[in-house]
Amino acid sequence: MSLRFQRLLFILLTLVIILSAVLLILYNTRENVSYFYTPSEIDKSEIIINKIIRIGGFVENNSFNKISSSSFKFKITDEKTSILVTFKGILPDLFREGQGAVIEGAFVDKNIFNATNVFAKHDENYMPASIKEDLKDTGYWNKKYK
Repeated sequence: MSLRFQRLLFILLTLVIILSAVLLILYNTRENVSYFYTPSEIDKSEIIINKIIRIGGFVENNSFNKISSSSFKFKITDEKTSILVTFKGILPDLFREGQGAVIEGAFVDKNIFNATNVFAKHDENYMPASIKEDLKDTGYWNKKYK
């Protein structure tokens, strides 16, 4: 084999290995990515009973009802459509009305979503108390921060 042919073979073999690695990574990522649907998307689509999905939106104001110490009812909304959710378990500390949440579970009928997991979302404006105090002391504190 000539040196030129060996280089070409080496380059082709390297490209095949890199392509295989990229395809393997993309395939595994596709299997592990979790998406969520908004209430409007679910309203427009065909509801499949007992299929595990995730719903994302805001907890509707004045919709939260505590049935017992570990049983709750509330509505998830995207300001256009609302979905009634029932949940038995412990809610996250950040969970409250008006906050974002992602709910995992399944529809038990067309109007009621039975949640198995509740994930509370928070805003990205978190600031440690020590930094907040330092900014106030130096006069750089902006009112938009909470």
